[in-house]
Amino acid sequence: MPAFKTLDDLSDIAGKRALVRVDLNVPVADGKVTDTTRIERVAPTILELSEKGAKVILLAHFGRPKGEPVADMSLSLIVPTVEQVLDHAVLFASDCIGPAAEEAIAKMADGDILLLENTRFHKGEEKNDPAFTKELAKNGDIYVNDAFSAAHRAHASTEGLAHHLPAYAGRTMQEELEALEKGLGNPVHPVVAIVGGAKVSTKIDLLTNLVKKVDALVIGGGMANTFIAARGTNVGKSLCEHDLADTAKQIMIEAASAGCAIILPVDGVVAREFKAGAANEVVSIDAIPADAMVLDVGPKSIEAINSWISRANTLVWNGPLGAFEIEPFDAATVAAAEHAAEETKAGKLISVAGGGDTVAALNHADVADDFSYVSTAGGAFLEWMEGKELPGVAVLAKNA
Repeated sequence: MPAFKTLDDLSDIAGKRALVRVDLNVPVADGKVTDTTRIERVAPTILELSEKGAKVILLAHFGRPKGEPVADMSLSLIVPTVEQVLDHAVLFASDCIGPAAEEAIAKMADGDILLLENTRFHKGEEKNDPAFTKELAKNGDIYVNDAFSAAHRAHASTEGLAHHLPAYAGRTMQEELEALEKGLGNPVHPVVAIVGGAKVSTKIDLLTNLVKKVDALVIGGGMANTFIAARGTNVGKSLCEHDLADTAKQIMIEAASAGCAIILPVDGVVAREFKAGAANEVVSIDAIPADAMVLDVGPKSIEAINSWISRANTLVWNGPLGAFEIEPFDAATVAAAEHAAEETKAGKLISVAGGGDTVAALNHADVADDFSYVSTAGGAFLEWMEGKELPGVAVLAKNA
């Protein structure tokens, strides 16, 4: 993993202006924040800098205003929630550059926390425009990036600033990068990956990268049907991308040449309708009725998956094994998640998981806290799993 500077490399920052890029793009309904997870994740960095006497200036985006001020995408809406989570007063400036920002910063005392208005109210943010980046950089003495979830974007506040100011990784960024290094960068073998979800088409790059790096790849969800169909097995009315048969075959060939075992379901839970509590039965994977669809992997498959988890030293997980949102088609995802959590708690497994559906599935199984690391980063986590360079991370390494 590239070396990067962290808050441990910062000495004597009392009175310094710390521009801190955080992810405050939280869900809001009826003017209220409905999930504070992202704010909680960045709290340690903000409070550590504040306690050391820095003037903490927060940069963030909110929604997709497309370079224009939009009233209901103003970060002023979330100031009360940020104050509540931090248990600290938070000042607000009505712009992230120019006189409004400068005046607010000039009034700050050491240890104060100031949130600047949505960076995406300026077209220069997403364009990583040099002139806009310079204006942002005027507001700080140092730059701290604590927004791994935005690190796959080369924007002014996520990448550009690190070319103008001494740059450091915040605690959340540091924790994420260290966890990912243990997951795929420099993992302890055997490594098992579980990849689920609906479509192969959204995860071709991911599967192609993983077969070169892991010892076994478990494929579940609707994706598994595409692989099963590619082998010539009839999958009935199951969700399946028949046009990707050649892609699936190619991935299986690459896995074989890399010595990676591909684990596909040997049995499935089938139903005639996609709804909670629908009449269902377990069938062998080569005996799927023509009028039925596979909505979860079956008990023999769960046994096989759990035995691979038991053998592994490292587990990387992205995507559920079945239609976990509706019972009883959550059984396989829950069983595998519980087993991985037990192995992790027993000190036998490093487990790293991420992606929106995955986080929801682990929360549903009530084991998210028992995994070694659960990433809330979505797109950035997926691009990292695909082996792509993340601009916001690469620039921290260059800066170091």
